[in-house]
Amino acid sequence: MSSQRTEIARREFLIRSGLATIGTMAMASNVPASASVTESPNVSKDKNKLRVAACQILCYPDVIKSAQKVIDWLKIAAKDGVDVVSFPEACLCGYPSDINYWKTADPEAFKKGENMVILAAKELDIAVVFGTVHWQGTRLFNDLLMIDKGGKVLGRYSKIHLAESWPVSGDILPIYTLAGVKSCFIICHDVRYPELVRLPAIAGAQICYFCSHESSLVREDKLSAYRAMPISRAAENSVFLVMANSPYNPKTMEGSHGNSKIINPMGNVIDEAGYLEERLVTATIDISEATRAMALRAVNDETLLKQWMIDGVKLVRVFE
Repeated sequence: MSSQRTEIARREFLIRSGLATIGTMAMASNVPASASVTESPNVSKDKNKLRVAACQILCYPDVIKSAQKVIDWLKIAAKDGVDVVSFPEACLCGYPSDINYWKTADPEAFKKGENMVILAAKELDIAVVFGTVHWQGTRLFNDLLMIDKGGKVLGRYSKIHLAESWPVSGDILPIYTLAGVKSCFIICHDVRYPELVRLPAIAGAQICYFCSHESSLVREDKLSAYRAMPISRAAENSVFLVMANSPYNPKTMEGSHGNSKIINPMGNVIDEAGYLEERLVTATIDISEATRAMALRAVNDETLLKQWMIDGVKLVRVFE
């Protein structure tokens, strides 16, 4: 048995036996009525403290059905005292890769689904990052929509490095202040390009929200890299990283590989989900720990690449 298969078997044993601290399994389902939620009434109100969450869920090609599922999990996150919750890539449509889906996709349905989530975020007073798409004329973008507390729509980030054929590449590398913290964003394949986090970190971002729908458990050969890359993006920039990925669905042999996680600026994983479950991955973080020290050395140290990095930072757009 390969080491990767051994690791999968070990994790699944821990999940089934209840020995792993990865929450209640809820494979391939809507939000269950019995979903376990930890109340957090004693979370510090220190201005440096922020409660973040990654919501690891499966969604559907039906946009409205997916929007309702997102909203159901927003309610659970709000009950847990979460300030910012992120969802997987293209979760508003279940990340359909069939090009025929996009030939008949209705932009108005996506607008309606987004508005449902925006209204819920406003009512729950919670900030949200979630995967969706949008059209500009005939051009289709795979993107994230950022909603601040109070239901204020901050803007979008459109995936720059594509691994699929249906969207076009985004051309803005933004920083948005989400729940009071300057934040940057990457989507799935973007994680393989370190500059997409390094440049915003130099420009002030202290958290990176990484939303993905990666290869399934069938591609065991990719699992080590998928675990290493988000950890590297956090550690090499001295920032927090919140990764929301889709779980694997053993009933349909579809989905991604789970392992949604929250990583601190030293590269240590604070909380992580398993491969199969649907749950919130949560942590209360001290944002003052995100010093950006390693990122800033790229423009402060007298090296061959200093000016190149300084010029690169000019590509970042900081939205206040």
